[in-house]
Amino acid sequence: MHAEPDSVGALGGPSLRRWSVWISVALVAVLLAATVAVLLAIGELSRARSRLLDVVGPAVVSSQQLGADLVDQENGVRGYRLSGQADFLKPYENGLDRQTAARATVMVLNSPEVTEHVAAVDTALAAWRSDYADPAIAAVRAGSPVPEEALGKQRFDAVRTALSTLQAELAVQRADGRAALNDSATRMAVTCIVALAVLLVAVLACVAAMLVHVVGPLSRLRQQVGLVAGGEFSRTVTATGPQELRALGRDVDTMRTRIVEDLHQTRERNAALDAATAELRRSNAELEQFAYVASHDLQEPLRKVASFCQLLERRYRDQLDERAVQYIDFAVDGAKRMQSLINDLLAFSRVGRHRDKHVVVPAADLVDEACRDLSEALEESGAVVEAGTLPEVEGEARLLTAVFQNLIGNAVKFRGDEAPRVRVDAEAGEDDQWVFSVRDNGIGIEEQYAERIFVIFQRLHPKDLYAGTGIGLAMCRKIVEYHGGRIWLDTAAGPGTTIRFTLPRVGAAVPAPVAG
Repeated sequence: MHAEPDSVGALGGPSLRRWSVWISVALVAVLLAATVAVLLAIGELSRARSRLLDVVGPAVVSSQQLGADLVDQENGVRGYRLSGQADFLKPYENGLDRQTAARATVMVLNSPEVTEHVAAVDTALAAWRSDYADPAIAAVRAGSPVPEEALGKQRFDAVRTALSTLQAELAVQRADGRAALNDSATRMAVTCIVALAVLLVAVLACVAAMLVHVVGPLSRLRQQVGLVAGGEFSRTVTATGPQELRALGRDVDTMRTRIVEDLHQTRERNAALDAATAELRRSNAELEQFAYVASHDLQEPLRKVASFCQLLERRYRDQLDERAVQYIDFAVDGAKRMQSLINDLLAFSRVGRHRDKHVVVPAADLVDEACRDLSEALEESGAVVEAGTLPEVEGEARLLTAVFQNLIGNAVKFRGDEAPRVRVDAEAGEDDQWVFSVRDNGIGIEEQYAERIFVIFQRLHPKDLYAGTGIGLAMCRKIVEYHGGRIWLDTAAGPGTTIRFTLPRVGAAVPAPVAG
C-alpha cells in the first residue's frame, strides 16, 4: 500500500526528495568551490613554473651565451689586428649573428630592470665597436695605423661591466621565479588540503544528517515491524522523520490491522476446514467400509448364484430343454460379468487411495511384467510386442504396470485379421516429461471418440463382440494423471491405434497427486 503524493505532503516536514535535493546541492556547491580553488592554485603554479622554465631560465642561458658571443667578437678583432688574416674575423662575425638571437631571448622577460640593463650593454657595445673594433678592422684592411689596444680594452671592460650587471639582474629574476614557484606549490598544497578537509566535513555533515533524520527513524520503524512480524500484532506501528517514512509507517500499520483481521478470518476458516477434514475422514472410512462390503458381501451372493446355477445345470441337464440351459448360461455369465465389473470398479476407486512407495523403475521392466500377466492372451493371438529404448520412471510400479497391461491388452483384444503387433516407444517431451506411445495394427478408433474412450463404462462395441467392462482406459487415465502426466489418442498416427501418455522424468518437480 502506497500513500498518495497529496497525503504524503499533508504529513508535514521535509520529504526524502527534499532532503536528497538539499544534500545534493550542498555537496555540489562544496565540490564546485573546492574544484575552483584547486584549479586556481594549479593555474598559478603552472604560470610560475612556465615563467621560470620558459622565460627566466632561457634568458639566463641566453645572457651567458651573449657573454660568450661578445668574448668571441673581442678575440676575433684582437687576432685580426695582430695577424692581419681574415680568418680571425669569423668568430667576430659569428658572434654578431648569435648576439641578436641571445639578446631577443633576454628581452622576452619584458622587465624594466632587464630592459635598462640590456640597453646599457647595447650602449657599451656600440661604443666599443665605434671607438675601437670597426676602426681597427678598417685600419688593418687599409694598412694604416691601428687605434691603441688600451682604448679597446677600456671600452670592452665597460661592456663586461654592463653584461655582469645584466646577469646579476637575471640571477635575481631567477631567484624570484623560484620563490614564486615554491610559494605557488605551497599554496596549491594548502588549497588541496583545505578543499579535501571542507569536502570531508561536508560529507560527514550530510552523513550525520542522513543518520539522524533518515536512518534513525528507518531503524526504529524496522524494529517495530520486526516486533509485529515476531507475533506482536497488537503493537501499533508509528514512524518519524521524512514524510515518506511516516507514510510508510502509517501504511504498515494499516497492513498490520488488515493482517490481524485476515488472521482472525483464517482461524475461523481453519476451524471450518478441520471440521470438514474430520467429516472427510469419516466419509473415507465409510467408503472403505463400502469397498469391503462390495468386495466381500456383494460378491458372495453373486458367487452363490453362479455356483447354484452351474450345479442346477449339471444335475438336471437331462431334464431341461435347450432353452432352459441357455437361460442358466445367461445367469452364470451375468453373475461373472457382475463380479468382474465390481472388481474393476473397486480397482478404479482405489487408485491413489492405497498408495505404495514411489520407486524408480525401468519402463522396460514394467512392459515385461505386463506381458507376463498377458502371456496366455498373447500366445493365443500370436501377438508380438516390441519395445524401443525406454527410460526409467518414478512411481507406483503396480499402477504403472497396469497402464501398459491395459493398453497392450486392448491391442490384443481389438485386433484385426492379422496377428497383433504392438510397439512401445518413448521420447523426450517438454517440461521434463517423457512421452510414451503404444501403437498397434488393430481395428483403430475413430477421431470422434478420442475423448469418450477415456470415460468410465463407455464402450464403442457391443459386449458380445468384445468382452470387458469399459473401465480399462479410464483406469489408465486416472493412473497417469495421478503420476503427474496426461494420456490421449493420437489420431494422426496412421492405421491402427496409437495411445500416447506422459510421465515426469526422474527427479522432476511433480504436483502432489490427488486421490480420485
